Amino acid sequence: MNDDIKGTTNSDQDINDRHRVRMARKKEVVDAKIKDAQRVTGVIVINTGNGKGKSSSGFGMAIRAMGHGMKVGIVQFIKGAMSTGEEQFLRRFPDEVSFHAMGEGYTWETQNRERDIEKAEAAWAKGRQFLSDPTIGLVVFDELNIALKYHYLDVQKVIADLQARPEMQHVVITGRGALPDLIEIADTVTEMQVIKHAFKDGIAAQAGVEW
Repeated sequence: MNDDIKGTTNSDQDINDRHRVRMARKKEVVDAKIKDAQRVTGVIVINTGNGKGKSSSGFGMAIRAMGHGMKVGIVQFIKGAMSTGEEQFLRRFPDEVSFHAMGEGYTWETQNRERDIEKAEAAWAKGRQFLSDPTIGLVVFDELNIALKYHYLDVQKVIADLQARPEMQHVVITGRGALPDLIEIADTVTEMQVIKHAFKDGIAAQAGVEW
């Protein structure tokens, strides 16, 4: 019985063989990197950029941490004028998540720098409580980058507090315009870019997708 009758041509077999060789080589590289990465410690993750999904990723990590039995602390800067789906969901688990939405709305809505600074300072005071609590496995600072970008908080004081946290505590920071000094001390930084966005086509922001 020839290859055509069996359903696999010589060309298909060649492609499959080359794929197998490539994946075997890739496995060697990945396994070597895993072997070299043996240090276990808390990490700082930054999600920044103009693309959608920065906060969504941060809340996804919160749920992931909860799945592993960790306690989670969440502080939202800027946001707070309206309740989001993430907030409504995570508040269902008060024993596992402490959720604090401490902003009063987008900066172009509030238009009050002094009040925004006051709210950001109060939010960071709450954040410092989480950063000093070793029972909190993951802390999410949603839109902290915005507060730092507008100089509502001193980035060096924020960095000092982050670096003084418990050794095994993880931190996720979201928001556009992450400052270079903050990026420098982070362990993982992702910049999200816009390719397309429904809003530009006149599609309104909708529950379950945007908030």
